[in-house]
Amino acid sequence: MIRASIAGASGYAGGELLRLLLGHPEVEVAEITSERLAGKFAHGVHPNLRGATRLRFRPLDELSGCDVLFVCLPHGDSSRRIDDFRRLAGRIVDLGADFRLRDPAAYERWYGGPHPRPDLLGQFVYGLPELNREELRDADLVACAGCNATAAILALRPLAAAGALASAVIEVLVGSSEAGNQATAASHHPERSGAARAFKPTGHRHQGEIAAALGVEDLHFSATSIEMVRGVLATCHVFADRALEDRELWQIYRDAYAEEPFVRIVKGQSGIHRYPEPGILAGTNYCDVGFERDPDTKRVVAMSALDNLMKGAAGQAVHAFNLMSGFRETAGLEFTGLHPL
Repeated sequence: MIRASIAGASGYAGGELLRLLLGHPEVEVAEITSERLAGKFAHGVHPNLRGATRLRFRPLDELSGCDVLFVCLPHGDSSRRIDDFRRLAGRIVDLGADFRLRDPAAYERWYGGPHPRPDLLGQFVYGLPELNREELRDADLVACAGCNATAAILALRPLAAAGALASAVIEVLVGSSEAGNQATAASHHPERSGAARAFKPTGHRHQGEIAAALGVEDLHFSATSIEMVRGVLATCHVFADRALEDRELWQIYRDAYAEEPFVRIVKGQSGIHRYPEPGILAGTNYCDVGFERDPDTKRVVAMSALDNLMKGAAGQAVHAFNLMSGFRETAGLEFTGLHPL
């Protein structure tokens, strides 16, 4: 059994990761941390885990050694403590943003200041399995992709790989749990007073990830938090370099995703959901992608949906861990979702 610990297990992503690892056939969860909740049971903040574990939170400074350390800390904390983490574990999977970008100049552009450990930027593998599967098999250091970036990259990657993506306008609708803080997310819940709508029209940090992953600079990204708790829906207006027919689009997406265990092409002629819908993906590690061409222009609308806490965070981390460990890719990630909700 692999001994795994979670640094920062009290937030939504950390709770989902704990849930997944408790059910993983090859993992023993050794320790979990929270500075604020040290000494408290995990189920006090993650009530769905009541009866599933008796683990208590402990401070970061009390972590002992393990085989793999999953890091779910606020931005900036991983890079400040990375040397300590490397002494504790031979493998690190970071769900935060500290090491997602490899270029120090790009990091300074998107995060507003120099990276504290630029010497390590090139050592982390960008943890999106559909993009870097072979690199992950040999990785000891992994930086998981952001949830918005994951949705946009998976929607656009087939077109970029086919050389058909000249530019794109990306609009992402996200659930309140993307904030990662339970109190913040609760305040955004549609059933409670004071529901908020957060809008980031330009300058979103995930744009840097998308551009780096796709090798395309002419991208325009906006994100809006709407009244749902889980989920990401990306609608990408692609301005192709040529007119694309339906048959060619189908071939492009099938070639990209036919063998992927967690990407499904959703473009139906009939049925309840003919295009990607985040609501039916809650709790799953799937990303559903779809597309529609504009017959009067060269525009293609590429769409994707996922659960930001799963495929956009904890599920992606476990998928990367499975590849790093030589396990079956789908181990611990087989849940197919619920319908009706």
